Amino acid sequence: MAKRQVILVTDGDQIARDSLEQAARNIGGRCISLSAGNPSPLSGDELVSFIQQTPYDPVLVMFDDCGSSKIGAGESSMYSVATHPDIEVIGAIVVASNCMRSRGTPVHMSLDCYGNVVSTGVNKFGYHQQQRTARIYGDTVEILNQLFIPVIIGIGDIGKMHHRDTMAIGSPITTKAIQLILNIHYQNEWK
Repeated sequence: MAKRQVILVTDGDQIARDSLEQAARNIGGRCISLSAGNPSPLSGDELVSFIQQTPYDPVLVMFDDCGSSKIGAGESSMYSVATHPDIEVIGAIVVASNCMRSRGTPVHMSLDCYGNVVSTGVNKFGYHQQQRTARIYGDTVEILNQLFIPVIIGIGDIGKMHHRDTMAIGSPITTKAIQLILNIHYQNEWK
């Protein structure tokens, strides 16, 4: 049985769910809508079961710690999914929040609220940060520091970027982040 290709997303509120469902339609993937929740309602084992039932890849899965700076339900579930032997995590979309007690996580690149690729982190509004390293701060991101994720892309809070990533306009920023992950994944497969 081939491993299922999964993209982790560190947000799970209703706006994020709507945007990810639209982005999944845009790219021909699947979104585990039941993974939405604030905090994440499903365990890692439950999520793996849903992932294995999807008819095709990539599968978008949401994780949310509901503002907790500690390892919460979302991060625990994310760790279980990412380390499962039947799952191949091909990338993660890391959503910025105001969780300043977080150590954050490094990202390979970010997308600002206009959809531009930037080499720094971004804040929850999608504005790039003047910092020496590309890092995203959020409530559901630190567990990524314990995992090997080939591509991590930072974006602003899906519901806080001045309506620039809503389902009504096709979720362009989330869609672009997914497409970047897929492009890098397929380029690496051909090497």
